[in-house]
Amino acid sequence: MAEGYCVKCKTKKEIAEAVEETLKNGRKAIKGKCPTCGTVMFKMLRGKPAEPDAPPPPPLDSSSSDQSP
Repeated sequence: MAEGYCVKCKTKKEIAEAVEETLKNGRKAIKGKCPTCGTVMFKMLRGKPAEPDAPPPPPLDSSSSDQSP
């Protein structure tokens, strides 16, 4: 499991009931509870956010090019 910092206990602890979530910006994070006091713990994971799926560019049509001889 992941280790996070509890702001109430002021120590690093293992996150209990950890669930991996994807944020609106595409980044991943782990959310859970402190095993001692029950406060919500949240940890951002490393890595770049996933890029949104963009439609591929249209293929270039060689017959429509306007080249003068």
